[in-house]
Amino acid sequence: MTDILNILKNDIKIIVEKVKVEGNGVILLTGPSSCGKGEIAKSLCKFLSIPEDKHLSMGDILRKTIKKAKEDSDFLNQLSSKYLISDKVSIFDENMNKSEIVQKAKVYIEEVQKYFGLNSSRISQLNWLEFCIMKGLLVPDEWTVKILDALLVNSPEFLEGIFILDGYPRTIVAADYMLKTLYNLHIPVIKVIHLSITKEQMKIRAHGRNRADDTEESLERRYQFYIDKVQPCIDYLKRYLGNSVVLIDAHQPVYNQNGQIDIQASINEVTISVMQVLGLPRYLLDIE
Repeated sequence: MTDILNILKNDIKIIVEKVKVEGNGVILLTGPSSCGKGEIAKSLCKFLSIPEDKHLSMGDILRKTIKKAKEDSDFLNQLSSKYLISDKVSIFDENMNKSEIVQKAKVYIEEVQKYFGLNSSRISQLNWLEFCIMKGLLVPDEWTVKILDALLVNSPEFLEGIFILDGYPRTIVAADYMLKTLYNLHIPVIKVIHLSITKEQMKIRAHGRNRADDTEESLERRYQFYIDKVQPCIDYLKRYLGNSVVLIDAHQPVYNQNGQIDIQASINEVTISVMQVLGLPRYLLDIE
């Protein structure tokens, strides 16, 4: 130990060529829209040698669900029979759907009809799921939980090793279901990383990526959803997970010589902050 301390005092640089984590569990990344969850998750996977397919974005999971349902009839049948998301049951059937789901679908009925080219009587639960995903609307909690449950139960590779789930949970109900699912599958929560940015920073980042659904109205709605739903969800997780929930400033800009933000260097700075709360010392974090 004395020799190591002397080396560090002599300012000799320690180069770590590869860091690999071992163990079992999930790292959750959450925060407002455009806070960089996906970029940080990718950076974590690269630095910690976590396979890319063990980075699960809830948005990706939902999109893959729709794609698989269209291509795999067995999966489509399982989605309907076991998880009660059917291509045959109308989203407007009040005997088969919660009233709040039916009422929300009615608000968008003209848009849904136009999107699918269907009349209202033929709009199914699966149609509504696809519409919500494509338009950035909140997918019903009980559906996201079922879809996530289906993925984890049917993917043994997630029961061993470490994986990252970003963008989930977003509500208290979803958090409660998720904790139960993880407990039943014996998957511990390693850390909940809450990435924080202001509404103004969110808008600047969103406009920079030029996505069609990043309208001013949509961004206002997303940030208000974050305030109303995501923040209480984080507080809920804190009550059950304690110090495993940590807040990280996701706005740590690094500027180049021209005075412009160096995006990758900025991502690295946030990644370093995440690494430190995961227990890695600063001198190991040469990730340029």
